Amino acid sequence: MADPVSREAEALAALQWLIDAGADEAVGETALDRTRLPEPQRPAEAAPKPAPAAGAPAPQGLREAAAAAPRARRPASLTSASETQADAQRLAQAASSVEDIRKTLEAFDGCPLKATATNLCLYDGNPEAKVMIIGEAPGGQEDRQGKPFVGPAGQLLDRMLTAIALDRSQVYITNLLFWRPPGNRNPTPAEIAVCLPFLERQVELLAPKLLLLTGGMSAKTLLNRNQGILKLRGRWDDYRHPRLSDPIPALPTLHPAYLLRQPAQKREAWRDLLAFREAMNREGLSPNA
Repeated sequence: MADPVSREAEALAALQWLIDAGADEAVGETALDRTRLPEPQRPAEAAPKPAPAAGAPAPQGLREAAAAAPRARRPASLTSASETQADAQRLAQAASSVEDIRKTLEAFDGCPLKATATNLCLYDGNPEAKVMIIGEAPGGQEDRQGKPFVGPAGQLLDRMLTAIALDRSQVYITNLLFWRPPGNRNPTPAEIAVCLPFLERQVELLAPKLLLLTGGMSAKTLLNRNQGILKLRGRWDDYRHPRLSDPIPALPTLHPAYLLRQPAQKREAWRDLLAFREAMNREGLSPNA
């Protein structure tokens, strides 16, 4: 018989594996057995309904359904998405500070991710910094604490910054999205589009001199590229803001969460950090410059 202590350790290890995989929310009292075939069910035979008499008024339920049918067939979802993005653009432009953006997002209901998230994750670090780090989306610990990059990936990011003589007091850290996608799934294009105006407004207000883009999602969105992060990383590009006259130099690199899964890629990330450090020296942004 297995030792109770070893059984408990195995159960805790299995639970931690599920949490790391993103399955950190229970949706039922018992787990689903997805290997079990569904039992065949015979459709119930419905009793024939008598035909309405000629000239008889339709039942109330049928009249209501008929009245609602034309509205259901309209392409309202497309109109709603367009209006929501326009509303997000208007609200973002009305904000005059990062804290204004926070207050606006706390009252903004145009992103469906807000309904399933615990907290808004807007930024961490120094709003006066001229180095801006943009990730992808909050994870589980970020969602609980309301700050980006505070989980294991954030701890690795801290060590990466320390390696080039930086810390969070010298950078501004935010994400492409401000609410956690359920189960850490990839966000939809509509979810990215509705958050993008608020990110662009942060860049406009802070006017950073350098951008470090962690992860393929943020790099492809902000640089308008189709390649994956393994192709984009380590190659300087220009981020062209729609309301800033001069482009901002941006360096894509591997996301710390990816490096935790693929530690062999840390060598490439270190090269990116050294290149970023050299750019900081040229811009006079290094603490010791």
